[in-house]
Amino acid sequence: MSCPIKPIGGRVVVIPLDNTSVTAGGIIIPDTVSKEKPEKGEVVAVGPGKLLDNGSRAKVDVEVGKIVLFSKYSPTEVEIKGTKYLILDMDDVKAIVEESK
Repeated sequence: MSCPIKPIGGRVVVIPLDNTSVTAGGIIIPDTVSKEKPEKGEVVAVGPGKLLDNGSRAKVDVEVGKIVLFSKYSPTEVEIKGTKYLILDMDDVKAIVEESK
């Protein structure tokens, strides 16, 4: 998927993934009811890295296509052509979800 947003500095753009969970009894618990769990999303664009005082750029630890966990209240939400995008600072990305093989 191509992203219409080009992040600057140490920011990334993600598309949020559904955090709805289902109990063993089949009850659906939407993310609005769940406790303060981190949000999950797929990275669709990555900035060049934060500009450091010495003029170089900090390395960005994620790449397009990765699934990440991030702080719930940190992203800026934007909607373009019906698609919801979240822009967040690299510092707010808490982890990369590794797929088990």
